[in-house]
Amino acid sequence: MVMEQLSYTTSPPSLDAVFAALADPTRRAILSRLADGEASVNEIAAPFEISQPAVSKHLKVLERAGLVERDVEQQRRPARLKAEPMTAAVNWLEDFRKFWGTSFDQLDDVLTQMKNEPKEKKDE
Repeated sequence: MVMEQLSYTTSPPSLDAVFAALADPTRRAILSRLADGEASVNEIAAPFEISQPAVSKHLKVLERAGLVERDVEQQRRPARLKAEPMTAAVNWLEDFRKFWGTSFDQLDDVLTQMKNEPKEKKDE
């Protein structure tokens, strides 16, 4: 009997890869660095207390997610930010911004009502 794996999400794999890549603080820091311009592994590794091979592994995760692309220039392989895949993540999160905005508006209404209640009613 062959069991079929069921997926309970409607997110495309690329969105999952983007969130997985963004889940690590070192990878987020690497993306922030690359937002300033392309850089080699040595240049990216400089501010971190991790090895160059570790940085290369992080870059591979970012590449698989489509967030970074790398060129080969002789010995140097500069990495460059590709922010387009983050658009899907931003759009997905935007739906939750609307949800939280509505929830906070409702909370504001309740707090305003409580503040405006007569003092006698509060003391009961």
